[in-house]
Amino acid sequence: MKFTSFLCVALLVTALITKSTAQSKLQSASFITFNGYSNTFAEKLKKNEPVTIAFLGGSITNMEGWRGMVCNYLAKTYPQTKFKFINAGIPSLGSLPHAFRLQQDVLDSGKTDLLFIESAVNDHVNQTAEKTQRRALEGIIRHTLSKNSKTDIVLMAFADEDKNNDFDNGKIPTEVKVHSDLAEYYHLPFINLALEVDKRIANKEFTWAGDFKDLHPAPFGQQLYFNTIKTYLEENEKNSGKKASGSLPKILDKFAYTKGQYVSVAAAENLNTFNINKNWKPNDALEARPGFVNIPVLESTTRNSTFDLVFKGNAVGIAVLSGPDAGMLHYRIDNGEEKTIDLFSQWSTSLHLPWYLLLGDELGGGEHKLSVRISEYHNKKSSGYACRIAHFLVNAN
Repeated sequence: MKFTSFLCVALLVTALITKSTAQSKLQSASFITFNGYSNTFAEKLKKNEPVTIAFLGGSITNMEGWRGMVCNYLAKTYPQTKFKFINAGIPSLGSLPHAFRLQQDVLDSGKTDLLFIESAVNDHVNQTAEKTQRRALEGIIRHTLSKNSKTDIVLMAFADEDKNNDFDNGKIPTEVKVHSDLAEYYHLPFINLALEVDKRIANKEFTWAGDFKDLHPAPFGQQLYFNTIKTYLEENEKNSGKKASGSLPKILDKFAYTKGQYVSVAAAENLNTFNINKNWKPNDALEARPGFVNIPVLESTTRNSTFDLVFKGNAVGIAVLSGPDAGMLHYRIDNGEEKTIDLFSQWSTSLHLPWYLLLGDELGGGEHKLSVRISEYHNKKSSGYACRIAHFLVNAN
């Protein structure tokens, strides 16, 4: 009898603890900041009008997971709506590449009703300077809205272990703060998935090693991301009648990349042992990213090869294919001092990585000349002097 009573009490306590634990789970909504609502998107859903949604990000956007879940959820929830989904996720790329490929990869596809943007993980991994992050993200926002003022934009920050460590030490990761600051200033929703992952781990709901696994989340993590984005979609629909933020606020940084664009490698002049390979592909066993194979590439593997580029704008850069033989460049803009940049990256021995490098910004308006020369030196880990340029980057302000 005593044992039976004890067993009943134990079961009751276990049930209460389980219930308490379940009730203490954090709510997805607490990681969404509605600085504004996505009214255009919500109104189109209500009217069963065609909707175009673009996803601009890196490999976490490109991979099978949360993005596909969002697309499937919307298609099933709104069967009368014709959706067009644009996957503009490219592995390894962060805010700087996004700002210059936005026109080609998103805006050239027509009017976008809802644009999801993420770059917090790759900006950290790629060690993108904070000022560059801010100029790039502000440029993306303003460039998008200059093409269609009714486009709704959502900023998101994804998780990685360094961000967990920052949060645990009372610090807001730089990349998260950049996203948050710009979302607040431009009255855009911000989904802080990085903070959510850290807080749920601290709340003993799961572990990074056992459940989330990696900055490229396991299916468990993909489901978590989807659940919170779904919460954003549901909450946005409930509040879609609220007044929009109005006109575009004053620009924060006049050197933001608001007119970032690709310039064809055919624009290069005075080629000295450089040539354009009209259908470039790796000639070794390594791979290249989708979208960066069978394209025109300005290339040379010879020391002291040179070319010039005349451009109009206040910023210029290059998107190179950085493989195991990537070299170094000497360059100058107009009559400025000669600078040197290493094209070799920490991933160059593994693939021909699309690597975006800013060569100069804060330039005066009007026409400029970029002069480039392959160095006689190279990174000690590189096997050669190669320069392979897929795109020139110009902010055409």
